[in-house]
Amino acid sequence: MKFKRVTLFAGHYGSGKTNIAVNYAIAMRKAGLPVSIADLDIVNPYFRTKDSADRLAEAGIRLISSQFANSNVDTPALPGEIYAITDDRSTYAVMDVGGDDRGALALGRYAPAIVEENAYEMLFVVNAYRPLTRTPAEAFEVMREVEAAGKIPFTAIVNNSNVGRDTTADDVLQTVPFMEELSRLTGLPVKMTTVREDLREGLSRRIDNLFPLTLQKKYTWT
Repeated sequence: MKFKRVTLFAGHYGSGKTNIAVNYAIAMRKAGLPVSIADLDIVNPYFRTKDSADRLAEAGIRLISSQFANSNVDTPALPGEIYAITDDRSTYAVMDVGGDDRGALALGRYAPAIVEENAYEMLFVVNAYRPLTRTPAEAFEVMREVEAAGKIPFTAIVNNSNVGRDTTADDVLQTVPFMEELSRLTGLPVKMTTVREDLREGLSRRIDNLFPLTLQKKYTWT
């Protein structure tokens, strides 16, 4: 897998972008790249990049997040060190963007530098089984709202469709036509389809570009 210097994950609330961002950063590090991961989610959702702080530290990945993450303080404050992602081009970066258009607003301040460098991927994470993205048309609408708020155009789609702990290979396979239609509507390719590690072997010959996931500590597939 080829990596851009900056990779951004954004999508609807509950799409699973945070867990993917953590796994993707670790994959980059395993490829021998210097990696930082930044949590731009100012909406204070239940699942945070910081939940994987120990795992990221063990992998040698720098975590940048609000000092109020995992606290009872709800604040839009973001640490100034996030600018290091755009200023220091010697390191690779993963950015976990807030859910929906409201969460993507925080990305706006960093967008000009990211677009100017033009070494990024903006990945739209979709779970076809979640409310408000149950059809390609609904997902397309969410995508455009996030794109407008974050001021960075999406470059590809990530299929993260699952129905929780009971997800089967067939559940994933059934979403392939959905993603093909979303790709047609948006003009964007499906970069990868995420699956639990135990489903990878059974799907490897049926779906291209599988990306296996290890779940975050707090992640319960509910």
